[in-house]
Amino acid sequence: MELMGSGFVLRPWHLEDALSIQHHADNPNVSAFLADRFPYPYTLDDAMSWVNLMQNQDPLVNFVIAVDGKAVGGIALEMRQDVHQKTPLLGYWLGEVYWGKGIMPEAVKLITNYAFAHLDIICIQAFIFSGNPASMRVLEKAGYEKQGVIKHSIVKRGKIWNEHVYAMLNPQAVTLN
Repeated sequence: MELMGSGFVLRPWHLEDALSIQHHADNPNVSAFLADRFPYPYTLDDAMSWVNLMQNQDPLVNFVIAVDGKAVGGIALEMRQDVHQKTPLLGYWLGEVYWGKGIMPEAVKLITNYAFAHLDIICIQAFIFSGNPASMRVLEKAGYEKQGVIKHSIVKRGKIWNEHVYAMLNPQAVTLN
């Protein structure tokens, strides 16, 4: 399964992606607005553990972003449980040298369309740190709508941030009120 973008591909993770991922992920600017489970510094062992974990996904919800065959980032849906079972969380990151090239808004559109076509979901949500307006623009360009702000809800590197909640509803899902 590959999702073709303009100058990039979303595809499953391969074992040989580890070295390239480590190179792009080991950057404080990349990890600055990601959950702490995305480590910094990002070692080759971290990359190898991640790539191994991503083997044999079913369903496929976590994709590498590849440019010219090289892994330069990732985009994923985190499937949740309980009352959120049909509302996954969207997360993504990209090597800094690829920022501002239009890759991420298109990647978000691709994974969103894929998810609505292949997964039994009603909505996709994304939570963005208040200090990351570039990521908010990514979501807005991809058609996501801001649904609100959760004040003082996260701490990252000793700073308290608000979280901006974005979502896109599945146009094919039946909603009940």
